[in-house]
Amino acid sequence: MKRQSLIAQVTQQLRNEIAAGRWQVGERIPTEPALCEMTGTARNTVREAVQALVHAGLLERRQGSGTYVIATDEQEVALGDFFAAARRQDLLELREALEVTAAGLAARRRDDDDIAALRRLLAQRNGFWDGADAAESVHSAAVEADAHLHRAIVAASHNEVYLEFYDSLLPALRESIAEHGVGAHRSYEALHVEVVEAVIGGDVDGARAAARQLLTRVGESG
Repeated sequence: MKRQSLIAQVTQQLRNEIAAGRWQVGERIPTEPALCEMTGTARNTVREAVQALVHAGLLERRQGSGTYVIATDEQEVALGDFFAAARRQDLLELREALEVTAAGLAARRRDDDDIAALRRLLAQRNGFWDGADAAESVHSAAVEADAHLHRAIVAASHNEVYLEFYDSLLPALRESIAEHGVGAHRSYEALHVEVVEAVIGGDVDGARAAARQLLTRVGESG
């Protein structure tokens, strides 16, 4: 009983650290020895606590790389599972509702940091998609780069509720993008550029129109 209670305490401690943002989504958590020092417990206790959070969907073990944060709370995981089971057309319609409005807000509210991030992520995204036809290994990086760019547009809206909801949708969107196919023939590079440039230029109507056109093209090609 004492051992199970200690594991539960350490599990909750690590859960709290994740919720507080000590380790961001996509970031690797410290090694087991470092976690032992942080929690003041033995390695077996830390290992079981981490495994409990893996089962909860907050952490993911990656062979040869470490353990990474993939969500910040169980409700987010449950919502992500719901989106993962949704029809592709339903997801596209939800994306349009979110991203078209967010693009317009981003064009109105973006700051210098947003502009720098959007230019950097756009270049990364298009670079990966141009090379994805020839290299299968680039596919996952291309999907990530696309998701990061779209998230950055939502983040530039400076609407925290939009961003939190969009983050819960991201795992399903990544899966949908990967199933849709990656490569220059499906990149819609010009439309991505048009959305970003409209946001950067403060063109609210142009950003909304470009975002809607981009998602319409994605839907038509599915």
